[in-house]
Amino acid sequence: MTAQDSTQTPAAHSIRDGAFGHATGLSCRECGATQELGPHYVCSDCFGPLEISYDFPAVTREQIEAGPSNIWRYKALLPVPDDIETSPNLEPGFTRLLRADNLAAELGLTKLWVKDDSTNPTNSFKDRVVACALSAARELGSRVFACPSTGNLANAVAAAGARAGIKTVVFIPSNLETPKQVNSAVYTENLIAVDGNYDDVNKLASEIAGEQDGWAFVNVNVRPFYAEGSKTLGYEIAEQLGWRLPDQIVIPVASGSQLTKVHKAFRELVALGLVEDKPVKIYGAQATGCSPVSEAFRQGWDAIKPVRPDTIAKSLAIGNPADGIYVLDICRETGGAVADISDDEVRDAIVLLARTEGIFTETAGGTTVGVLKKLVETGVLDPELETVVINTGHGLKTLDAVTSLVGPAATIAPTYQAFVDADIV
Repeated sequence: MTAQDSTQTPAAHSIRDGAFGHATGLSCRECGATQELGPHYVCSDCFGPLEISYDFPAVTREQIEAGPSNIWRYKALLPVPDDIETSPNLEPGFTRLLRADNLAAELGLTKLWVKDDSTNPTNSFKDRVVACALSAARELGSRVFACPSTGNLANAVAAAGARAGIKTVVFIPSNLETPKQVNSAVYTENLIAVDGNYDDVNKLASEIAGEQDGWAFVNVNVRPFYAEGSKTLGYEIAEQLGWRLPDQIVIPVASGSQLTKVHKAFRELVALGLVEDKPVKIYGAQATGCSPVSEAFRQGWDAIKPVRPDTIAKSLAIGNPADGIYVLDICRETGGAVADISDDEVRDAIVLLARTEGIFTETAGGTTVGVLKKLVETGVLDPELETVVINTGHGLKTLDAVTSLVGPAATIAPTYQAFVDADIV
């Protein structure tokens, strides 16, 4: 059975006109071969990854600004129908971009912004990609909405499926943080824990997708549609900066898709005349316990050597990242870099961001802020340039990471004298 055969559209379901907006087809990143739009994720010629192609209409800033305060303001640039707002979904996106002067001063940066995606409906950026995948699943007539996940994606899929009224099944590593398990199980009765790491879970999901008709695995057989949701991070950053691009940006790397899609978004905005073209240095961030892309960058390799993850940053713990080689290409081409930090540095960065900017990030955000700090200290990143760092999720999902670092400064009796004796201030 070929990859294309294993992902056929369910029988007796016809795809309506305009189901995927202005998307025109699927093209292979490696050989350039094209395929029709549908539940296909690898090239039928060379088995390379597929990317969605478009014939974009003329789009103005004013048209975008008049849209809803969520990712559907960019629907003309996504593989979704024009009536997407009428379909029940979590309406994610248009999260805050915060000027981080306190953190900038601490790190020695001139101008720093935090793109805080922890305020999405399930408190991570995954709500963006899942919204696009849900649209594709609905248009393709899928009967089950599913995913393999390191946690945040499982939360987003389970919640989005509940909102849409579609059956959801989510697969996670059995050692996933308890808060992320609870955040998924509260939305669906079909949370499946698998003994193994994320790569094992992903392999199982791929096998199920190849055998079960009508299952839409968001990051497997509808991955090209799913991945496009990450572009909205780049669109929003540019719009919130006053329709301009930053000088440099630091992005966490798990599969690597988010980084590649933010870069794609910037290039699309330039091509559409919505922002002026300028150099943007792109940096990737990983935790040392799962840093195959950082290692490849450091060694000058053109290929990724898979690793077995061993880090507290479980949402980044993908030992064989699908888009790793493309991350290398983009970071090298833009003059950026990929770097990694230890788990202790991740913990310290979580506390640093919280105590300078009042943002409680999970371990992925701690990784990104910690790598930003390292890049500045090692002279790799220019502190005089305008910088954006992405926070992808909320710290309440990974409380165990910092419980040993924070807590009561003192325990005192309920008397004023006890307060004075404690010399708290």
